[in-house]
This record gives sequence, structure tokens and C-alpha cells, in this order.
Amino acid sequence: MTDNIARPPLPPFSLEHAIIKVRKAEDAWNGQNPQAVALAYTADSVWRNRDRFLQGRAAIISFLQEKWAKEQDYRLIKEIWCHTGNRIAVRFAYEWHNQAGQWFRSYGNENWQFNDQGLMAYRHASINDLAITESERKFRWPTGPRPEDHPGLSELGL
Repeated sequence: MTDNIARPPLPPFSLEHAIIKVRKAEDAWNGQNPQAVALAYTADSVWRNRDRFLQGRAAIISFLQEKWAKEQDYRLIKEIWCHTGNRIAVRFAYEWHNQAGQWFRSYGNENWQFNDQGLMAYRHASINDLAITESERKFRWPTGPRPEDHPGLSELGL
């Protein structure tokens, strides 16, 4: 995929289209395919993820491979916070466990900026991890996208 191929919805985003864009991102990340996820970003996309700074699809793919090797049984929910023009802000939570079996819920916010073709050019993520017990988990669907009838963050009180 080149940066000349559109990835709808395209900016400027209406609320409806911003919500669709957020759900598409959530579904892609829950698919845990780094190569497929990277195609939603410009070839030179710039990221800040926690304390890491990345640029380009190759760096994104490497980062996601490392992330999902560490964060096992990963399940993510994203929710729109606000949008304007070519920008969307989301809040999210995801659950995962490490190799020792310790569960975590990671909370965060992301700021996204898109090019005219609907590819994300900038992603800034701030994330905090909370250790939880297995019984405190709220995201229990099978691997892959969150089922349409599964509650979102607000409905779960998160």
C-alpha cells in the first residue's frame, strides 16, 4: 500500500466517521497483525508510545511484534474523546498478562493526526499499567475484534 491510496473514512471527520475510524483501529489492533496494523499509518508516521519514539512502518512493525510477544492475551477497547478536522483523540484500556501470568489493565490516551488519504501521520500515546487479578478482568472475548454487543469503556465504568 502506498500513501496515495485512501483509507476511509477520510478527514475532515464528522462524529460518525471519527467513531468508525476509532473502531477500525481497535479492531486492527485486536487482530494483532503488525504488518496489517502498520498499513493504517503513513510510510513516515511518527509515534510517541510511552517513552519510545518511532518513525516509519518498519519501526511500527518491529514495535508491535515486541509488544504482542510481551503482552499476551491482549484485548483492547478504544473510545473517542473528541475530534476536529484531521485529528482524533481517544481514550483506551487494554488487558494482558506477562509470561509470569500477572494480569494488567493498561489505561491511556492517544492523539492522532491523519493525512488527506486517511492514513495516520502522527500518534502520541500516554499509557499507565495497573496490575489486576485474573478475576478482575473485564475483557473476556475470544482473540480478535471485540464483539459488537460487548460493552465499551463507559458502559464498563472505565
